[in-house]
Amino acid sequence: MGLVGIPYDGGLTNRSGARHGPREVRNQSSLTRKYHHVSRTNPFDLCRIADLGDVPMTRALSVEGAHDDISAFYDLVHAAKIIPLSVGGDHSVTYPIFRSIARERKIGMVHIDAHMDLWDEFQGSKFSHGSPFRRAIEDGLLDPKRVVQIGIRGAQNNKSGWQYAEDHGVTVIFIEEVNEIGVEKVLEKARAVVGEGEAYLSFDIDSVDPVFAPGTGTPEIGGITTIQAQALIRGLDGLNLIGADLVEISPPFDQTGGTSLVGASLLYEIACILSNGIAKRKCALNDLMQTAS
Repeated sequence: MGLVGIPYDGGLTNRSGARHGPREVRNQSSLTRKYHHVSRTNPFDLCRIADLGDVPMTRALSVEGAHDDISAFYDLVHAAKIIPLSVGGDHSVTYPIFRSIARERKIGMVHIDAHMDLWDEFQGSKFSHGSPFRRAIEDGLLDPKRVVQIGIRGAQNNKSGWQYAEDHGVTVIFIEEVNEIGVEKVLEKARAVVGEGEAYLSFDIDSVDPVFAPGTGTPEIGGITTIQAQALIRGLDGLNLIGADLVEISPPFDQTGGTSLVGASLLYEIACILSNGIAKRKCALNDLMQTAS
């Protein structure tokens, strides 16, 4: 597994600062520990984990150029058969990641967020942090019928994102449904949508209520709690995940560092389920080789 920082926020539509997210999450990660108190496992015992550093940004003043920089880096990661766990940066960075790791076939996705990120064009650009998954669906990287979005909320200036989801078969679980049926039922629904095929986890920190995570560019009240966030991630253990990211942490809007601590803690939770999946796949491969021999 490779930890990757993406210090880019040129796709933001309002409050900038998410480019500083990877650095501050690394700082706060010094407060995390190895053994998970529920599973009693250590992800570093299950697979090799390395921090691959930050994506070198050579064209940060061009959204499309920056996305090309990101894709070029993830081409190397993908070629080395490394499962990426990434920290943004704004949510536009997921699209160029998909261009590298999903180019051979469509994948599914669990998307935990306040926003659907299915816009089309904004301020003359089709590549903002509000449009990565629309672009990925259009490019044949993401199977909309195997996409589930959890925790969606907040008013919109138009209905296009909601309509796009309905038209293309994206499963949307609004925050009201999360609160009505509970995390366990949400997870049942999510796992049924994604199925056994390859999938990706994209976690936007603004899915968490700003009481717990104010340091983000587009905060929305009425979000999930940190306990719900942990439960959602843990409940995805066993899915065939080929990567994950955590995005939109903006340290300038939270001088306490609390949002980055939430991010580092959730990143650890994601690392646990990814490492468990890697270990299980290795065991299955070894069993297959032994049977063949």
